[in-house]
Amino acid sequence: MARLGGSPTVQTLTVMAVVFLGQQVAGLLGAMGFFFVLGPTVPLRPWTLLTSIYAHGSLAHLLGNATMLLLVGLIVESFTTTARYHAFFVAAGALSGLAQITLLPGSRVLGASGAIFAFLGYLVAANPVSSSVLDVLRLRRRTQLVLFALLAVVVTLLTGAPGVALVAHFTGFLLGLLAGRLGVLGTSRHRGQTQHTSGPPG
Repeated sequence: MARLGGSPTVQTLTVMAVVFLGQQVAGLLGAMGFFFVLGPTVPLRPWTLLTSIYAHGSLAHLLGNATMLLLVGLIVESFTTTARYHAFFVAAGALSGLAQITLLPGSRVLGASGAIFAFLGYLVAANPVSSSVLDVLRLRRRTQLVLFALLAVVVTLLTGAPGVALVAHFTGFLLGLLAGRLGVLGTSRHRGQTQHTSGPPG
């Protein structure tokens, strides 16, 4: 039980559930948008940069994102620290939301999709197979960026649906790809283990 409580994925799911309950109360008071929706009023309501990441438009939206987070979050937490996990989740979620409302003026967004897509992108770029292929190809950084952008476009289009924040999905996935290539979530301990197991036998 203590192990579950220490899981950053479980912690994030708990926050999402608590925030969703808070949304119901705020909705009854007519203040849901004020507290949870990221939109053009963000300069006046900066807290929505954070609250919008954990808020969701419906129970189905919450359950869908919770399922995706379980699938990718448990893998991510296995090679990073709790602090890095949460910091990356919040940073990617906030940047994805900002991209959505900046590139599509007047739009409003809430949900953890951008942050979850960042985790997914990280796993795609940081796994040993992807890293080995990119190292062998010796692509320039600009070429890698173009390749990542194209991959993010494809993934975004494949997950597109009415009402979906496609810009946030694209931004999150691209951020994850770049972060995965740089290995920003890997700890020195994890990198040391990887080097040891992949090196010649002692």
